Amino acid sequence: MAISSASLPAASNLRQMIQRTAKHAQTQVSLKQMVEFGSKPSPTTILRATQFIHHELPIRIAKRVVELESLPYNLSSMSSIETVTEWYHQSFADLASFPAPEECGIPRKLLREQSFEKEDGKTAFEVRRIQRYCNPLEDQTALKEVNEYNAKFMECLEVIKRRHDPVALNMAQGIQELKDHWKATKSNPVRRQMDMTARAFKRTHPSLYPSQLLKNPDAAANLLPTDLQSFLDRFYMSRIGIRMLIGQHVALTKASLGKSKFPADHVGIICTKTSIRDVVTQAYDNAIGVLQNASGVLNPPQIKMYIGSSTCAKNDVNFMYVPSHLHHCLFELFKNSLRATVERYGTDADDEYPPIKVVVAEGNEDITIKISDEGGGIRRSGLPLIWTYLYTTAEKQELESNLYNDFRAPMAGFGYGLPLSRLYSRYWGGDLRVISMEGFGTDAYVHLNRLSNCDEPLPS
Repeated sequence: MAISSASLPAASNLRQMIQRTAKHAQTQVSLKQMVEFGSKPSPTTILRATQFIHHELPIRIAKRVVELESLPYNLSSMSSIETVTEWYHQSFADLASFPAPEECGIPRKLLREQSFEKEDGKTAFEVRRIQRYCNPLEDQTALKEVNEYNAKFMECLEVIKRRHDPVALNMAQGIQELKDHWKATKSNPVRRQMDMTARAFKRTHPSLYPSQLLKNPDAAANLLPTDLQSFLDRFYMSRIGIRMLIGQHVALTKASLGKSKFPADHVGIICTKTSIRDVVTQAYDNAIGVLQNASGVLNPPQIKMYIGSSTCAKNDVNFMYVPSHLHHCLFELFKNSLRATVERYGTDADDEYPPIKVVVAEGNEDITIKISDEGGGIRRSGLPLIWTYLYTTAEKQELESNLYNDFRAPMAGFGYGLPLSRLYSRYWGGDLRVISMEGFGTDAYVHLNRLSNCDEPLPS
């Protein structure tokens, strides 16, 4: 089932398709829906999932293309951003040119009902009864064409995922290119806000940040305008959702084809019994490895973990979650705590470091993980800065693709760790908060929704 070059839409038609598709509503899904759907991945259920993904991903990608092409401060013209935009264009084209099931000999009785309807005088593609990501009635018919079609679509998704692996790196490079341009032309909008004589600017532009924050000497050099901050939050939240759909679908498809078998407590990349203790321990061990590579510390700060309530300790807490998402958050927090502690006490303190304390509290709705350190804390005026992309108190590092991607990160120096960790926490209905005592240390609270019933917070 090869896709011919003739089936690829022309550039002008592709742009019109993207603009039209971006107006469609996205479909939110929850962890519970994904697990219910994927608990028994058969060829026919994967076929229905393929139809859903084939309908949903172009909408999510199209919305990001439209935004990438109309960014403020001329960010869209930065070369790294143009590269990202082209990747999204190509991925949309790949999905748009992928054949429909009936074109590949799939019996219509196995397909969800589809229709073409008029919308504002134009033909718009709609998929009926795919508005919820739910498990259809099982169809025991096993067709060779179904497995072939599912396999080809999985390959298409894997190509898209690999193409987008460097997106975070390129976006960071694009923002840095813009900041370099501001520096060269002395046109940084945050600095202009700080200039009390720029009255015309203040009349035509709303306040970007509270005046108290701008008194921080690091603010002008590191803050981004709030509209760029909001864009990056939307962009990365959408990216998390796209990669979640792709990763889950690929895992389920491989299981249905017999190419892989996930553990008994997994449904795709979702673990129905995620062990808090295991993820905490793994994230801490990984952060220790990075710390030792970066600073040469032989005896790093130890971890002390307590799980349970104020009256009853437990050995572990298990709940439904995506372990890689939780690992990302905890890894970043441990990196920050370890670095702050070592910098405060010195690299030769060895066994004299105070421990990193972890408390896991299990409630009816939430599971909360608190990570506490005695690394000296953060100035209260500087706390808002920690959520700013490309802001870091560590020594700046070169942006190299072999050092930064979705699954590996350097010790510090990019300023993406905490903003992305907060998005990962919020993606399934949780949150990440940081409270600091300057002169003593910092407490970070990771709130996780244990009910698994929250829909994705998809940006418009």
